[in-house]
Amino acid sequence: MGTQQTDLSTPPDPERNSMVSAPHEAMHRIFQEDPGLFARLSGVLGLDLPPLGAGEPLTVDLTETEPLERRVDTLLRIETQNGGPFLLVVEAQGKKDPGKAASWPYYVTYLNNKYRLPVMLLVICQDHATAAWAARPLTIGLPQWPTVTTRPLVAGPHNMPVITKVAEARKDLALATLSAITHADNPDVDAILKTMSVALRDTPDVIAGPFVEFIAQGLGNRPAAQQWRNLVAVDLSFYTSPLSEEIRDEGRAEGRVEGRVERAAEDVLLVLDARGVDITHATRVKVTACGDSDVLRRWLVRAAFVSTSDEIFGEDAPSEQ
Repeated sequence: MGTQQTDLSTPPDPERNSMVSAPHEAMHRIFQEDPGLFARLSGVLGLDLPPLGAGEPLTVDLTETEPLERRVDTLLRIETQNGGPFLLVVEAQGKKDPGKAASWPYYVTYLNNKYRLPVMLLVICQDHATAAWAARPLTIGLPQWPTVTTRPLVAGPHNMPVITKVAEARKDLALATLSAITHADNPDVDAILKTMSVALRDTPDVIAGPFVEFIAQGLGNRPAAQQWRNLVAVDLSFYTSPLSEEIRDEGRAEGRVEGRVERAAEDVLLVLDARGVDITHATRVKVTACGDSDVLRRWLVRAAFVSTSDEIFGEDAPSEQ
């Protein structure tokens, strides 16, 4: 499942040229995974739309006479049951960006002109301030007579449902995943994530996989990201994915380090015992409790020469001549 971005050529956008964040990708790519998500989201957004049919991701090169670059995050062609199709532009917005006042109207008018189809713009946000900013109508023209007005739809923590019931999450995993992403900073995010992990537990890998990864991406480097990693490691331990494999690799690496430390502690005590040095209880406790392999290595060297076990801890312990 590759990332889809649609070229709409214009002056280079500094934000687009920078490294795109994982939350940014997750907020719009979920619509590529499930184009029908917009049909279920329309109720949350308060839209009175005709029944919607299938959605189809589009890849579009919109090169002009003078090649200039601009991209939308996701572009979908949505079919309706009672009318013609329309285009849906999905933009993930992590912060306020004054440049969008020019970019978003451009997207809408260019695509409408190219495809001769109605265009809707949906902006996904993760904080209230950005959502309020994104929802403002964008006008081109004079204040007393706007020539073009662009009114983005906005989904964010202000209107997305907080899903903490497993049955509700299972009913629509894509909507529940998007909700978890938009509520990444919610104080109840732990309960939201726990709900998702349980809801995904009995879901076939091929279905659960993208949602597990989207949530991981959407949480970015927030504290909740570690909570999701823990849930994937425990509740979804059977699941095979880049995230779960990374967690397992980390666990195996930690296990190898712990194993080496344990063996080093055993070696210190083994050398003392082999030399007939009486090992006091305090020495045994201190050695076995040590988690620093470098320290244990020093104690192991000293264990070959000391006459009493506690001498391995002193800086004046005898050294090899």
